[in-house]
Amino acid sequence: MKLNVIAPRIFGRRVPLPLVGWLALIWVLLWGDLSLGNVVAGLLAGAIITWLIPLPLLDPGIRVRPPALLAFLPRYAADMALSSVRVAWWALRPVACDPPVTLTTATLRTSSEPMTTLIIVTLSSLPGSLVVEAYTGRKELVVHALGTTDAGAVQADVTRLETRVIAAFGTKADREELR
Repeated sequence: MKLNVIAPRIFGRRVPLPLVGWLALIWVLLWGDLSLGNVVAGLLAGAIITWLIPLPLLDPGIRVRPPALLAFLPRYAADMALSSVRVAWWALRPVACDPPVTLTTATLRTSSEPMTTLIIVTLSSLPGSLVVEAYTGRKELVVHALGTTDAGAVQADVTRLETRVIAAFGTKADREELR
């Protein structure tokens, strides 16, 4: 996108339109009444705020790729369902014994901090897994996994998840880094 389209200059300062729209949405939600007057007032307030308090335009380093996202979401939902069933089995089974667990270091292939953050959030949101520590400089995650003692299986799962997350949300440079 061109910078002039998403952030036109008003009286010499750039006003990012996505941020103005977001602030207008918050304005309408705070007032609790969706009316033309509230929407216009929200847009005006958002434009004034972003003009008075200019923020640098930042690139978050995330690109949503719809085809890869459509492939990622069903697989993630299946992982979520399977993980939930596994955790429920370990929690509710009739024979009381401790489930197998492992605490292992998984190596990432990406050096992108936004992608590492998305991988951590995605991995930690799955029942039975938790990222205990992240070493971004060494590209390592310390992962606690329930239901396995095989560190190699955990590494393979993390690598598959990393590939799917970067395919769905990574920049071209992120995708090339995995090759």
